[in-house]
Amino acid sequence: MDDHPLRYRLITGADDASFCERISGLLEQGYRLYGSPAVTFNGSTVIAAQAVILDD
Repeated sequence: MDDHPLRYRLITGADDASFCERISGLLEQGYRLYGSPAVTFNGSTVIAAQAVILDD
């Protein structure tokens, strides 16, 4: 496998502090948000998704 970071990532998970920490960590690594976040409800938990991209 290649050691280069992925240029596009879609992060998903429960909409909680851990999810926000994951996104914040990626932003610190140079990723930027791509598009708007999406959320859905699975009957018990709000699930969030956010795309991030890494520029050249």
